[in-house]
Amino acid sequence: MKRTLLLTLLLFALSVLYGQPAKFVLFPDTQSYLESCPEILEKQVEAVTKNSPQYAAVIHLGDITQDNHPLEWYVAGKLFQSFDEANLPFTFSLGNHDIGSAPRKTADTRESAGANKYFPIAAMKEKAYWGGSLTEKIDNHYILLSAGGIDWLIISLAFGVSDETLEWANRIVAQHPDRKVILNTHAYMYFDDTRMGKGDNGLPQHYGIGKDTSTSVNDGEQIWAKFVSNHANIMAVVSGHVTGSGVGTLVSTGKNGNRVYQMLSNYQREIENAVPASKGYYRILTFDKASRRIEVETISAVTGEKHPSEKHNFIFENVDF
Repeated sequence: MKRTLLLTLLLFALSVLYGQPAKFVLFPDTQSYLESCPEILEKQVEAVTKNSPQYAAVIHLGDITQDNHPLEWYVAGKLFQSFDEANLPFTFSLGNHDIGSAPRKTADTRESAGANKYFPIAAMKEKAYWGGSLTEKIDNHYILLSAGGIDWLIISLAFGVSDETLEWANRIVAQHPDRKVILNTHAYMYFDDTRMGKGDNGLPQHYGIGKDTSTSVNDGEQIWAKFVSNHANIMAVVSGHVTGSGVGTLVSTGKNGNRVYQMLSNYQREIENAVPASKGYYRILTFDKASRRIEVETISAVTGEKHPSEKHNFIFENVDF
């Protein structure tokens, strides 16, 4: 009885010390919605913004668009303005469907004119949470915020991450050792609970950017080796892109002994044996410093219900914050 009371008092004291847990919303691969049913994306945005005070930020995992078409970018730009109006920080990775020399030229080049027109870096620089970018383009950038008693750095890297980009990312993370880091990049985890590597479908090396000898590309294993594993303060990696089951989860230990929680989530229409993509699923990651847990929930914007699979709703215990 006394032990239970002491535990309750301890948890209460920790909640007072750290405040509410940090909750991040993940939007995976909205390409199918913008192509054929933008009302589903609108429902996702509405579901999040109406509860915006409880969220620290929205993180889009890439493939915002299906065809990298100006009309798709226009609609995305209009819808995601709602996050600004709700004072909700927003960051995104550019997926393979978001870059290319022209609409439907999926990642044949790193051209990102559409994204940079409707999400101009000049506007991003005016946001209080803006951190910086690799170039004067939105393609690779980071944001800074505080939530759940933790100072955060969320770094978003475009599809087919280059060596130059990883060198920059290494510098940025090293310059912020007191911040916990979430890496957001489009192609990283595979549906077999491993990082993307040789033999997997959808590798960046298989696209035009991977055949361009003037640049380099890195898959999940290479991003881990060259960047993620090097830093004690990198806590999580989130990614989309991969179909199959559309879900993958892996906990790895970095070179400094820190555990890194890596997750794939994708709910577009190509997912195997999945409930209809029209339910508009999105994820909520809750980082609870007081209980040392990361809770993962997947919610339908249409029904408000959780995804029926336990693979999409789970908890990491004994997390070192």
